[in-house]
Amino acid sequence: MDAYDIPAELVSISEEIIKKSRFITLLAHTDGVEAARAFVQRIKSEHHAARHHCWAWVAGAPNDSQQLGFSDDGEPSGTAGKPMLAQLMGNNVGEITAVVVRYYGGIQLGTGGLVKAYGGGVQQGLKLLTRVQKVPMRPFRLCCDYSQLADIERMIKRFDGQLLDSEFLAEVAINLALPHARVEGFAKNLSDFSRGTLQLIPAKQ
Repeated sequence: MDAYDIPAELVSISEEIIKKSRFITLLAHTDGVEAARAFVQRIKSEHHAARHHCWAWVAGAPNDSQQLGFSDDGEPSGTAGKPMLAQLMGNNVGEITAVVVRYYGGIQLGTGGLVKAYGGGVQQGLKLLTRVQKVPMRPFRLCCDYSQLADIERMIKRFDGQLLDSEFLAEVAINLALPHARVEGFAKNLSDFSRGTLQLIPAKQ
């Protein structure tokens, strides 16, 4: 699993008046579907007087199809949630939820107008989005002799890993996390260093 961009903070409120309807676009970092749902509910509560609260999310990595979702929330099918999701997916950003709030102004926009309003709002919001890169990590456990600890700590650092904690018993038990893309290289390096006596044990998540 490669690194991908996620929102650095709650974005921008992008507001637009289209034929007397007021559209407000909000984007937020949401790590997982439950966080995405909670954000949508929060915006619904804050804008309870609005006619529609349409949303779309990519709640995990950009290529994780199991964590995609969208809703037209009463707008004609396919005119809101789907174009919003298309904008999110087209920008290769993960762990993000977009909500577009519409205060109805009494004039219908038509199918094309709605698609443009909802998809365009997300497009504008994404232009204002500050991003940070997320490197997916996998947790492992490793036991070694005290004499090997300093070398292994340097190895973890060299492979962009994180030393989570260590238990000092008869031997040292290390809990660590490694970027997905570096696991194979680290395991080979560890095997060469220890002449096959040490191995990574996947930790329970």
